[in-house]
Amino acid sequence: MQTARVLVPQRIATRAPALGAQVHALQGATMGTSWSVRVAGPRALALAPVAQAIQQELDLVVAQMSPWEPGSDISRFNHAPAGSWHALPAAFAEVLACGLQVARDSDGAYDPCAGALVDAWGFGPRQRHDEPGFASPDDAAVQAACAVSGWQRLETGPQGVRQPGGLRLDLSAIAKGYAVDRVVQRLARSFGLDDVLVEVGGELRGEGVKPDGQPWWVALEPVPRWHDGAWQVDVDPVPTRIALHGLSVATSGDHRRFFARDDRHYPHTIDPRTGRPITHGVAVVTVLDASCMRADALSTALTVMGPQAGLPWAAQRGIAALFVTRCADGGLDDHVTPAFAALE
Repeated sequence: MQTARVLVPQRIATRAPALGAQVHALQGATMGTSWSVRVAGPRALALAPVAQAIQQELDLVVAQMSPWEPGSDISRFNHAPAGSWHALPAAFAEVLACGLQVARDSDGAYDPCAGALVDAWGFGPRQRHDEPGFASPDDAAVQAACAVSGWQRLETGPQGVRQPGGLRLDLSAIAKGYAVDRVVQRLARSFGLDDVLVEVGGELRGEGVKPDGQPWWVALEPVPRWHDGAWQVDVDPVPTRIALHGLSVATSGDHRRFFARDDRHYPHTIDPRTGRPITHGVAVVTVLDASCMRADALSTALTVMGPQAGLPWAAQRGIAALFVTRCADGGLDDHVTPAFAALE
């Protein structure tokens, strides 16, 4: 019988837990999903200002980077005329810079400039796949979206970024991870709370330890199988537990957002290089990294690459990644990079 997989960081801080601390739980809503935070702090910790600070950080990310908000900075850029230059707020500029670096490194497997493709396949804020009348884009529509997409089209300079015409930025595959990092930093900076577990839409980062000296243990969600028209989880899946101590975990999966047409599943992960949803059978890619923003972007890039190209690419860069693929018989198979295996 296979036992649970347990992952622990290779570097463990020696700081002892604070005497008399207890774990406080907070939660709320953002980015069309939920957030939750656990902090180890004094028993008399005033939670209202902590929750307000958390929401402020999340609202800032939405105001700058949500294409669902017509007045956001990203929406204004996406609808701006060709040739116009746009100065970006610091947070937006930081996320875009990270996204562009991953795009360059991955030869476009992840691309923050593929918003037109996201919209064409019904995963953007308009003409969504779950709305009446939606139809999958034909070849001409895919080619048209590809023509206005691509990180190479985006010009950057001292003035900010230049809209070349029709380019739509989409930071959905990196913004939640960045929001997690911002919340962790704000809790430490404003309240001296260094022992925290922060989660936004399934992306997590843990820092420090709980009052009992234990790390923040989390379990990866079991990967479901498609059976009888619905996602189903094995009765007794083998768990993967991770000690999030100075680590973030981000996961990209084919079952979270998708639509089905003519007995085919179209996951929300689109290969910007082909303009179409991935078809190579990757169910889930999980990445561990100190930065949740980076882990978020890398999990998408590796999902697009698939294990054949993604495993050696990640191994060469020391990325801790787990690939779970779907087999022809309906089973699941997994593959890990050396950096991931080193945590076991």
